[in-house]
Amino acid sequence: MLNNKTILVTGGTGSFGKCFTKYVLTHYDPKKIIIYSRDEYKQFVMANEMKEYASKLRFFIGDVRDKDRLERAFEGVDYVIHAAALKQVPACEYNPNEAIKTNIHGAMNVIEAALNKDVKKVVALSTDKAVNPVNLYGGTKLVSDKLFIAANSYAGSKDVNFSIVRYGNVAGSRGSVIPFFNNIIKNGGKELPITDYRMTRFWISLTQGVELVIKALSEARGGETFISKIPSFKITDLAQAMLPGCEMPEVGIREGEKLHEIMVTTEDSLTTYEYDKHFIVYPQMVFNDKQKDPIPGGKKVADGFSYSSGNNTEWLSVDEIKELLKDIDLEK
Repeated sequence: MLNNKTILVTGGTGSFGKCFTKYVLTHYDPKKIIIYSRDEYKQFVMANEMKEYASKLRFFIGDVRDKDRLERAFEGVDYVIHAAALKQVPACEYNPNEAIKTNIHGAMNVIEAALNKDVKKVVALSTDKAVNPVNLYGGTKLVSDKLFIAANSYAGSKDVNFSIVRYGNVAGSRGSVIPFFNNIIKNGGKELPITDYRMTRFWISLTQGVELVIKALSEARGGETFISKIPSFKITDLAQAMLPGCEMPEVGIREGEKLHEIMVTTEDSLTTYEYDKHFIVYPQMVFNDKQKDPIPGGKKVADGFSYSSGNNTEWLSVDEIKELLKDIDLEK
């Protein structure tokens, strides 16, 4: 599916973009992968890290806020993965205009450029924070999701579709609690602070996130939101896995933080189907003939169903978390 295709990744120098690029280059034979981002130093570092793939890689300096630059970069592109966003919750709260320009206006620019340049597929990365948002970051990503879903109504006769992939913080990423705990341990700390003893999270690796994006590229018809079935863990169990026997003072939940990561709401259940390894939330409005029937192999969930890290049926034990931590590079 990705062989001999030109793929562009916005925000491509981030953790996801680097993992996606390496995964595709080792599992497929794309024509080229274009890394579109605004940090020339990160592009320089990534180019050096992937020297062996230099013939397949192109680097574009640009911002998703710049529609003209996007259209130049989208020339001849088959697939677009939209990963660029302002993601730090406090930064978005303090700089709301900037978050809106990147996360909302940037999404609109990506959609317009994709339609104008005859891109075939666009997959946008979403977040659990876009579900019933309690902070500005989540609010901007909710709007972004709605924009990408509605973009299918503008496709007309064009052979293009827009879909979404949703997951929470990736295990070991800068946004997860694991590096925070690890830094305390490295500095000789004997206790790990817990914001709330009831807190739970999903466990997803970067590779699992990449595989879900590729599934969306392969199967999406337009407007779907793809969500992986993944295990949950308690934050207290993570702390014990990282520093066995440690004290865990409860310090209080932070502004804009949720007790659980929510992926499917009860309202979503009306259009959600369950598959072997994932869920798909279908759009409530049908925008084209390709969307009339669900992708085969799924079963409609019961009305009122919800899927969150707090009501999951699969949970990681302390020992299982310890094993998974072995695969995370905590020194990066």
